[in-house]
Amino acid sequence: MIRPVVVLGPTASGKSDLGLDLAERLGGEVINIDAMQQYRGMDIGTAKLPVDERRGIPHHQIDTLDVTEIATVANYKTAATADVENLLARGVTPIIVGGSMLYIQALVDDWKFPATDPAVRAKWEARLQEIGVEALHAELARVDPEAAQTILSSDPRRTVRALEVIELTGQPFAASAPKIGEPRWDALLVGVDRNTEELDARIAKRTEVMFQSGLVDEVKTLLGQGLREGVTASRAIGYAQTIASIDGEYDVARAQELTEQGTRRYVRRQRSWFRRDSRIHWVDGADSAPADAVIRIFGR
Repeated sequence: MIRPVVVLGPTASGKSDLGLDLAERLGGEVINIDAMQQYRGMDIGTAKLPVDERRGIPHHQIDTLDVTEIATVANYKTAATADVENLLARGVTPIIVGGSMLYIQALVDDWKFPATDPAVRAKWEARLQEIGVEALHAELARVDPEAAQTILSSDPRRTVRALEVIELTGQPFAASAPKIGEPRWDALLVGVDRNTEELDARIAKRTEVMFQSGLVDEVKTLLGQGLREGVTASRAIGYAQTIASIDGEYDVARAQELTEQGTRRYVRRQRSWFRRDSRIHWVDGADSAPADAVIRIFGR
């Protein structure tokens, strides 16, 4: 029976390479589950695989949004669900690759999202304008520390949404999430990680290469396409820092340093989130052939 494989884990652990190896060996196609890789033109800063490095394997849910559009978990879930079911119907193995935590849980556990209330949403939007995103995130941390750990303190949209759900339901934001059970489609969840020292070195090198490869020019181009007005895209790690450097808040070297620091903080959130899920089979990205280990698990 064909079943999807979800390749998840912290940033820079080696998910993309493993996903390609598995797609080749299992006759699959890749479905992206990295929120920021949905944006057209956000290539260098998201470490998006260039087309000529995808080994001829089709990739889905990449380059689906303009930078002015808002990326939402609900919209992604709808689109990615259709991709998974289409591939399964064609006898093709879906290889779902990425590290966006809420996106993964929404897709794998069929998250039913709470309704929204315009009045409550407007209240928290007004509060955001009054005190700013970091202070609002601090308010979220006081009422729901777990939600605050999984939402960036620079993310106004998700901070507002979490506070809205908490007020509407009277429960923590995570209470609306599905309980961990059997994954949809009997998906196999594979986590890729490395020891912290090695992963930190990979993050530092990747960040250096991004800036050397033209991240600043990429951001300047995207600013001409409305990046600054993009609620989600403009706050992506690397892009927010580069915009600030372009605006003269600090120099490019500082932007690189802050991008590396922000990535390491995000990795800590990813690890904390993923390690709670006992369904995940972990492999070491530093192994010479991690795909072999996954194939052995897959074949059980």
